[in-house]
Amino acid sequence: MAYPDLACQVQPGTTIDLFQQRLPRKPYHTDDLGEGLRIRDVQKALAARYIQPNGPTHRYWLVYDVDRSGAVIDWNDRGAPPPTITAQNPENGHAHLIYGLEVSVRTAPDGKPGPLRYAAAVDCSLRSILDADQGYAGLICKNPLHSHWRVTEWEPRLYELGDLDSWLDLSAYGDRRKRLPDYGLGRNCNLFERLRHWAYRAIRQGWPDYERWHEAVLTRTRAYNDFETPLPDSEVRATAKSVARYTHRNFSAASFSAWQSAQGRKGGMAKGAAYGEKRAQALSLLDSGASQREVAERLGVTPRTIRNWKSGK
Repeated sequence: MAYPDLACQVQPGTTIDLFQQRLPRKPYHTDDLGEGLRIRDVQKALAARYIQPNGPTHRYWLVYDVDRSGAVIDWNDRGAPPPTITAQNPENGHAHLIYGLEVSVRTAPDGKPGPLRYAAAVDCSLRSILDADQGYAGLICKNPLHSHWRVTEWEPRLYELGDLDSWLDLSAYGDRRKRLPDYGLGRNCNLFERLRHWAYRAIRQGWPDYERWHEAVLTRTRAYNDFETPLPDSEVRATAKSVARYTHRNFSAASFSAWQSAQGRKGGMAKGAAYGEKRAQALSLLDSGASQREVAERLGVTPRTIRNWKSGK
């Protein structure tokens, strides 16, 4: 059963206390996974055995589902960093290993893609070294505030991504041209990359009003959420809303026209510089004794152009 008064059971300043403080305002929760999820105010949700640890736009906790009887201790044998908290099922020893981050990872697409990819690489690598369930979606976890689970606090300090990186080998995820594995934060990263490239082009097709644009982005986001273990619809809707708002606010017919003009000026400047360099090369070749026809063939221009350059035109 749940604690009768959770506030009296949690010691201030502990990682368990921080876990409670960081919960979403209205988290998903349930006592039985077979009965589906409910969403209620956090004070009521605290009494559930399972609870949503992260909101749809920020990741404060990296959670791994380890279905082994020695789950709460064999991370040490595998050379993995100590988890912040473990919540273990006393009946079979299976556990959720929870790693707390000092600074949350922004998972919404208006965050910077570089930090998200780095966090996703850390997440995928840590999941691999722990041999955790790759199909675990991470939407809800065993609630460490509930007395049903055997809970242990291992590492009192929160992690920076660089701290976790020092325990891991991220070389397999270094090529930014390659997709990350489609699990954990890798799904968030891959969904973001696909969606933003589509949105930057698609919004130019008629510059729709926001409601129509948001509907189109949401439809596309759900189509791209075709992973073997899809992201929860709450994250999909949050991602779609963020992309739709960002692109609709920052992309317009006027701004696109201005960007095209700027690109044209850059191109013109580049062409002008190339033209001047080729002309100087032609005059140098002529001075060295090459014929006008030879210079024209070498530089890929017409003999008339060489004659104009020689005469100063």
